[in-house]
Amino acid sequence: MSKIRKRLIRILISATLFVIMLLLNIFITNIPLFINLPIYLIIYLIIGYDILEKACRNVIYGKLLDENFLMTVATIGAFCIGEFSEGVAVMIFYQAGELFQSIAVRKSRKSVAGLMDLRPDFANKVENGMVTTLSPEEIQIGDIIEIKAGEKIALDCIVISGQSNIDTSMLTGESQPKFVKIGDSLISGCVNIDGTLQAKVTESYSNSTVNRILDLVQNAQEKKSKSENFITKFAKIYTPIVCILAIIIAFIPPIFVGNITSWIYRALCFLVVSCPCALVISVPLSFFAGIGSASRNGILIKGSSYIEKLPSIDTFVFDKTGTITKGIFEIKDIITKIDKNEILRLATIAECKSTHPIAQAIMDKNIKIDASKYAHQNIIGQGVIAYDNSNKILVGNETLMKANDITFEEIHSPNSIVHVAKNKTYMGAIIVGDTIKSEAKEVITELHNNNIKTIMLSGDGKEIVTDVADSIGINEKYSNLLPDEKLLKLEEILKDGNKVAFVGDGINDSPSLVRSDVGISMGSLGTDSAIEASDIVIMNDNLKSILKSQVIAKKTMRIVKENIFFAIGVKIVILILSALGLSNMWWAVFGDVGVTVIAILNAIRALKS
Repeated sequence: MSKIRKRLIRILISATLFVIMLLLNIFITNIPLFINLPIYLIIYLIIGYDILEKACRNVIYGKLLDENFLMTVATIGAFCIGEFSEGVAVMIFYQAGELFQSIAVRKSRKSVAGLMDLRPDFANKVENGMVTTLSPEEIQIGDIIEIKAGEKIALDCIVISGQSNIDTSMLTGESQPKFVKIGDSLISGCVNIDGTLQAKVTESYSNSTVNRILDLVQNAQEKKSKSENFITKFAKIYTPIVCILAIIIAFIPPIFVGNITSWIYRALCFLVVSCPCALVISVPLSFFAGIGSASRNGILIKGSSYIEKLPSIDTFVFDKTGTITKGIFEIKDIITKIDKNEILRLATIAECKSTHPIAQAIMDKNIKIDASKYAHQNIIGQGVIAYDNSNKILVGNETLMKANDITFEEIHSPNSIVHVAKNKTYMGAIIVGDTIKSEAKEVITELHNNNIKTIMLSGDGKEIVTDVADSIGINEKYSNLLPDEKLLKLEEILKDGNKVAFVGDGINDSPSLVRSDVGISMGSLGTDSAIEASDIVIMNDNLKSILKSQVIAKKTMRIVKENIFFAIGVKIVILILSALGLSNMWWAVFGDVGVTVIAILNAIRALKS
């Protein structure tokens, strides 16, 4: 059973018993002390035994200055003056606040298990004409491996035979397959799409790209700063002062003026007022309410520390594919002198049996065709030829056109260009590319209006990255970056003293998501590892949610500060009055319970976005 579930059960049991005892004390007057005290004590121990244990252990090791010790002193003080229900209620509320925090940050503590899907399970070693399947760790530098269609590339290597299209999206974030031939380098973790390749290994598995990514995530987790809980910081000063003052009030004045019973009563009132439940409940509840408000807007914030950090972010660093763009190929333009539907029909006939992402973009137009009489020839790295007895349709790149002596129109575009020809006659071209999200430019503009700098880091080519960045107004852009290079560039940005939020969606983004001050992943399109590695997940994939998250974080932090100043201010006033004997237990209860209720009501405002 998980710790969260155990804590929830304890809260439910103790709260139920607590309510029963309150009702009994309301309807049955003068319940004897020997009945009330043991029952309340049992409830207190059920809900607070772990806090008492931690406080005692800290005392043994000389670590008094934490919230566990403060809670123990305050609640035991309540018991000492006969306020049994007060002592129990404070501990129940404290544990409930801790439960809220535990639930909110649970996912952020999980390991990035999704990265394990990137790790190859085997490699096919070729030796003396024989193929042997081995673990990647058993392959040595210089060995020859064979990579069949659909298999992961196990180690970094160089192609020595064959040609194929490689899916590099898991590493570079680039959605467009990369064509490779003899002499080209292959990166471990990528997937071979169609042809069979033989390659010479250039790095051992321990130094391979895929293994380095796993190490990067682990190292980045160690480097990431952790915000210390406010209550713990406050208790380091508040706890010793309150305890020392209570002791002074109880025992020093009676030496000079007598009446020790009266001074002990003042000291106990002092302890009740000092109970930090207004803070330990309202502060976590404010964060929890802010997290709840964000979730209703499709934003998952994994913990209160990220709400604290968001308002101070001055630099947003974006991945491109799947973050600024949709990560899906679409037809962006058709250049032709004939009817556009006709060129789409010809392209659909040729591409109808292909699984290539560009072919799928053409097929998405759902042009009705009858391709049953056509034979199809897939020419790796060039395109497709479809032919019957009287027609020959060519759909592909410039190389295909040149190889078939077809005069074509040269088109300059950062996107993929698909030329179409029929029976030696050039028909036109279809421009296919990733599409920028409609809200991207508005979001970047709004960030700039708030004096926030924007940067793009991408594994895509320079021409594509420049085109996207310039079209939406991003301040700086860097292209052709592998995961480790992305992280190095991010480290440079962080070293300049910037407070950085990184926004990404792929496994290649995981190290940067973890290393940044706040990691934001695009949820529904993002990989599991990116979601696990990030601090904030945009579940609706809308970039405007980044702006919403900042608004929610700023409002939540404003409410948190209001509660802190209000609770501390009121408590200080009543503490002074208690020490001077100008207040009684009712004032003390108001300083504790009353302030808590007001702070909680204020915290609930964070639920409204």
